[in-house]
Amino acid sequence: MALQPRNADYSFDVAIIGSGAAGLTAALHLPRNAKIAVLSKGPLEGGSTDWAQGGIAAVIDKDDTVDSHVADTLDAGAGLCDKAAVRFIIENSAQAIRELDELGVEFTREKNDYHLTREGGHSHRRVVHAADETGHAVEHTLVGRVSALKNVQVFEQFTAVDLICEKDAGKPRCVGFYALDKNEGKVVTFAAKIVILATGGAAKVYLYTSNPDGNSGDGIAMAWRAGCRVANMEFTQFHPTCLYHPQAKSFLISEAVRGEGGRLLLPNGEPFMQRFDERLELAPRDIVARAIDHEMKRLGIDSVLLDISFKGPDFIAHHFPMIYARCLQFGFDMTKQAIPVVPAAHYTCGGVMIDLNGRTDLDGLYAVGEVAYTGLHGANRLASNSLLECLVMASAAARDIAGRLDKTPAQSNLVPWDASRVRDPDEDIVVSHNWDEIRRFMWDYVGIVRTTKRLQRADRRIKMLQSEIQDYYANFRVTNNLLELRNLAVVAELCIACAMERKESRGIHYTLDYPDTDDSKTPQPTILTPSPRV
Repeated sequence: MALQPRNADYSFDVAIIGSGAAGLTAALHLPRNAKIAVLSKGPLEGGSTDWAQGGIAAVIDKDDTVDSHVADTLDAGAGLCDKAAVRFIIENSAQAIRELDELGVEFTREKNDYHLTREGGHSHRRVVHAADETGHAVEHTLVGRVSALKNVQVFEQFTAVDLICEKDAGKPRCVGFYALDKNEGKVVTFAAKIVILATGGAAKVYLYTSNPDGNSGDGIAMAWRAGCRVANMEFTQFHPTCLYHPQAKSFLISEAVRGEGGRLLLPNGEPFMQRFDERLELAPRDIVARAIDHEMKRLGIDSVLLDISFKGPDFIAHHFPMIYARCLQFGFDMTKQAIPVVPAAHYTCGGVMIDLNGRTDLDGLYAVGEVAYTGLHGANRLASNSLLECLVMASAAARDIAGRLDKTPAQSNLVPWDASRVRDPDEDIVVSHNWDEIRRFMWDYVGIVRTTKRLQRADRRIKMLQSEIQDYYANFRVTNNLLELRNLAVVAELCIACAMERKESRGIHYTLDYPDTDDSKTPQPTILTPSPRV
């Protein structure tokens, strides 16, 4: 049982920040005698996993192979994948599906076998899914299983603030973190032998995103401030097809719609993907997103069209029941017409650097899921590899933690949170204005197509805003919006710095000043190392 340190409001053996597929899978695989906390920024089922539509890529079919899945992943990653990480995760894909099946996830089946669909960049049908609500099916099942565990305590409506680090034999070690209890409006202290970051990505740094509101890069920013390296933050994947409607709030139209034959069209009904890639609509996402962006700018149009109406009502209602119903709510009938779509920031391919056990640079701190950089995705994520990475790496991290938990000492004394000199915010509008400015200039200057001048403009503006935000943070009581703004500013700066470092176009990162891929040397990830902490 965890020792109650002085100045800690809560004490656990393992504290998991994040309640998506990665965080909950880790909780399920940790020892039952460990005292575990799971923090959720909102309701327990409110994260990105619940929004995932397409599925989980896994080598299930007898005609498919690990080598084929590896090859497709490496191809999509444009030379920047870590081959060892790719093979490790894919070799464990079938096991990950079996475990979800045993937990009770109701995958779509066909004649007692998994129904496998195909998505962009895949050479085989290998995407296991639950209709078009795979994420919801997975999240709902995991939440039910974790909620039943007596050794797990769930904290909803808690936003992590910063990691707490102490010196252990001269080496920094993570011993807990501060978190804002949003219901009570106060910051509390969590002590833990081990902390797992499972906070998701940072797509909210862009004006238009397919992600839920919480994806503000909290874990990446906290790890960076604590001294961890980050990598490949220039690679934000833009999903090619989000529904274009003022009230849709970035509703994603699954890649599986194109996988089942959906065609991208101009407003006049003309197809255009043949001009960009021989794989047409099944090209990797970066190619499809750039093609749509190019046509929108060339023609001055607000969106393109995605058409699958030729498949017929029965097929569409059976394969895409949720998407079909949601589109009807906005006045679009997929069975009779093409629907308007636009690209939106979707997935953070970079993140906190970890090894294949989920360990970060900081002792006692792990990272799993979208917050982490494993090297699986390289310069562009292959469709439906994201949930797979969450499941496999969370299991690996839990195994590693189980082997060291009894040998890890509990911290006896933590530095308490000091709110004695701060005052209540008197100009909340400052936070919302800065927030909007960051997301707009990131969209304009660090978006799908970049230039050196655009990046330089973004760099000047983020440095100016950082000073203002830090001054505001130092003088006022923290709120969820202020914490997210502070983290978004860090993430924006990291994205810009990585993009300025890469003098080529590769995968998702495309710049007009260096439009070609530099094949003159072995491609390397862009790694940023924080300045030593004083």
